[in-house]
Amino acid sequence: MDNRFNTIAGWALAGGIAALGLSIASGMYFHAERPEHMGYVIEGVEEASEGGAVAVAPIATRLASADLAKGEASFKKCMACHTIASGGANGIGPNLYGTMGEAIAQGKAGFAFSDALKAVGGSWDFDKMDAWLSNPRKFASGTKMTFAGIPDAQERANVIAYLNSQGSNLPLPAPPAAGAAPAEGNATDEHAAGGNLSNEATPAEGMPSKDPAAKAQAEKKGV
Repeated sequence: MDNRFNTIAGWALAGGIAALGLSIASGMYFHAERPEHMGYVIEGVEEASEGGAVAVAPIATRLASADLAKGEASFKKCMACHTIASGGANGIGPNLYGTMGEAIAQGKAGFAFSDALKAVGGSWDFDKMDAWLSNPRKFASGTKMTFAGIPDAQERANVIAYLNSQGSNLPLPAPPAAGAAPAEGNATDEHAAGGNLSNEATPAEGMPSKDPAAKAQAEKKGV
C-alpha cells in the first residue's frame, strides 16, 4: 500500500514539475510585445517616437481641432472642486472663470494657493495650462491639487479650449505650418549636404574679379 502511495505521489510531483516547466518555456517563447507600428489606432493611446518617448502634437495644433462640447463634458470631472460661472464662489479649488491669461496662483478672491504653484510665476498661457493639466505635481512639485492629470493630449486641448471660452477668449495660437522650414540655426549645412557652393566660393589671387591689373589685361585680350 505504501509503495503504491509513494508511486502515485511521485508521478503527481513529476507531472507538476513538468507542467511548471512547460508553462515557463511557453511564456518565454510566446512573449508578446507592442508592435512598432500599430495595425489600427486605439483611442487614447499616443504613438511613441523612435526614442521611446510619446510624441505629442503641439498645443497650437491640438487647439485648432479642439471640441468645446467635449471639453465641457470632460470639465465635469473638475466640478467636484471647481466652479466656473462668472462670480462663482471658490470651492476646494478656485473658481476658474476667466482663468486663461491670468497670473498663476494670484487673485481668485484670495484663494489660498500653495507656495509651490506661486513659485511657478508667469501667466496661464496655453502651453502652461497644457503642462499643468497633464501632470499637476510635475508642473508644480508640492502643489495641494490632488488631481492626477489628463493623460490624453487631445482631451486636454478640448478642456483648455472650453476654459478659454469661459471669460477669457484669448486668441488661439496659429498651428505650425505643415512642412515648415527648419528654424534659423538648424538648417542643413550646404557643404555637408553637397549643395550649390557657387555663391560662396572665394576668387583666387590674380583672377580678374580679384586683381584690377589682371582684369584690365583680360579686357585687352578679349577674355
